[in-house]
Amino acid sequence: MTSEAQSRVGDLSPEQRAMLVKSLRRRIGRPADGPGHYDVVILGGGAAGLTLALQLHRTRPGTRIAVAERQRHPVPETAHKVGESTVEVAAHYLRDVLGLHDHLQEQQIRKFGLRMFFSSGDNTDIARRVELGSSAFPPLSTYQLDRGRLENELGRRCRAAGIDFLPGGRVLRVDLAEEGEAHHVRLRDDQGERSLHAAWVVDATGRNRLLQRRLGLGKDVGHTANAAWLRVGAAIDVGTWTSDPVWHARIAEGDRALSTNHLMGPGYWVWLIALSSGATSVGIVADARTHPFEEFNTLDGARAWLRRHEPQCAAALEEHRDEIRDFRVMRDYSYSAEQVFDGQARWCLTGEAGIFLDPLYSPGLDLIAIGNGLITDLVTRALDGEDVRAAAAVHDSLFRRIAEIWLALYEDQYTLMGHPRVMASKVIWDTAFYWAVFGLLFFQDGFRRLTDSRVVAETLSGRLTGISNRVQAFFREWASLDDAGLEPRFVDLYSPLNFMVELHSGMADTLTPERFEERFEANAHRLAQLAGQLVSAVIDAYAARPGDDRAVAMIQRWQQDPLIADLLAVYRRERHRDPTGDGWITVRPPRTGPPAAGPDPAPDHHRDDDERHHGERNTDEVTLT
Repeated sequence: MTSEAQSRVGDLSPEQRAMLVKSLRRRIGRPADGPGHYDVVILGGGAAGLTLALQLHRTRPGTRIAVAERQRHPVPETAHKVGESTVEVAAHYLRDVLGLHDHLQEQQIRKFGLRMFFSSGDNTDIARRVELGSSAFPPLSTYQLDRGRLENELGRRCRAAGIDFLPGGRVLRVDLAEEGEAHHVRLRDDQGERSLHAAWVVDATGRNRLLQRRLGLGKDVGHTANAAWLRVGAAIDVGTWTSDPVWHARIAEGDRALSTNHLMGPGYWVWLIALSSGATSVGIVADARTHPFEEFNTLDGARAWLRRHEPQCAAALEEHRDEIRDFRVMRDYSYSAEQVFDGQARWCLTGEAGIFLDPLYSPGLDLIAIGNGLITDLVTRALDGEDVRAAAAVHDSLFRRIAEIWLALYEDQYTLMGHPRVMASKVIWDTAFYWAVFGLLFFQDGFRRLTDSRVVAETLSGRLTGISNRVQAFFREWASLDDAGLEPRFVDLYSPLNFMVELHSGMADTLTPERFEERFEANAHRLAQLAGQLVSAVIDAYAARPGDDRAVAMIQRWQQDPLIADLLAVYRRERHRDPTGDGWITVRPPRTGPPAAGPDPAPDHHRDDDERHHGERNTDEVTLT
């Protein structure tokens, strides 16, 4: 700066200086006007990139946005991409944040919740398997998506909004500029090569991970699993696999065929997802240590694998063998990142370009929704002249912490899938935690505003993370003692459980910032109570097994754990004042002999009052000799 310029700046009032600084910040990295110059260039036009473009436009309509996508549009329906099931966060994002309610209602399928069938014998009769699911629709809708149909609609809406959507283009080079300069993207399409210039670059290239690989930000995780999937052009309806009237009578409304159905077994699960085109998505996901990838990484191998492990599914697939549309595989699919947002260098990663964990519980679109919300916050604030370097560091740390909490649900947990007694409780716990924490935060715009609430931030990073990790370890410890089968039954994960109804509907409540903080703290306390209830019930059951040295040692270990002692204390304080439904814990050993005909057996945890009180005293202090 020249001395004359310094003198002129010195003559400005404080208000004028502030305005000058803001004006200069607006221009940092902002390309010139004209063709090829944008505020944001998004690399990749799949679900992550197109939803981000729409969100940026809806939040800040004047933003100049380009989306470069390798595939041509329209993309094929049915056999396009997996990630076809949504849960509450992604459903709210698509329906309410992006305004896709009409498309979801008219062109996609309302999902009848998550449903699991645990292995029993040779798996030749689905009515003989433990079933976990809902008997009725929860009020907050979720959806099963034909991804091709969704992405075609997103592309149409982007174009209608004035976003430059550039399908059929291949990114040749990305030059990230220094501070104050525009980034440069070189692209080749049918018209030849072109240059794009932008203040911000967002990588949404999926598993290609263009920026992550270039910047050396990939991070290995301890979860090793593989997947194979196909789409068949016919409906596969688990409801036709049995004529058992008791089994059919379990469902008060809805259709099992419209659930995201999982066939669960030791170290694996198989998905069955109905698509709006009338086709069905079928996938195998398995722990690499239990089921070698080479056993199912070809179509013939996958069909043979299904015949061995899931013969009813294999038989249904064979009926429509000629209608198989595709077959794809993904080896060692889980990974993370050392960084996903950089406010100084002005780049971000979204979707699978940053982090992918596991398809169980369908978290992929959830992480897109959360990540895109944080990216939109950073980019729009920066374009309006704000210095977002500190905010980007906070958002980056938050997003990766969320991913770490989520990863613990999967890492070393696939062995539990062969333990229906344990896994049924785990699924309900995982769902309750999701609704109480991640769901509430997203519906209430809490992720973006987390820095405004020290109480919520500290509870999430401290107590809730500790409880979640300890409960996941507890499930493994419980499974190590679980040597008894579980007779066929139906475990309703929603309507009979007061806390599930409360947590589910509570996500969408209209809350002031003060009430949101109160609710978040109340949910954290509820989770502590549920964790204590779980531990109490398991200790009660295994303390009654004389001569079991492994159980004795494990119970003593639990009793000496300070966090478990704290959770038990919370449960004991709250169990009478604010009781929680106990239909989510199955701990009593099975009856001997074949089960009697008639209604499903009562849940294991139901005991008379004397037995229950005796068990509660045992959890306070169990004396083992």
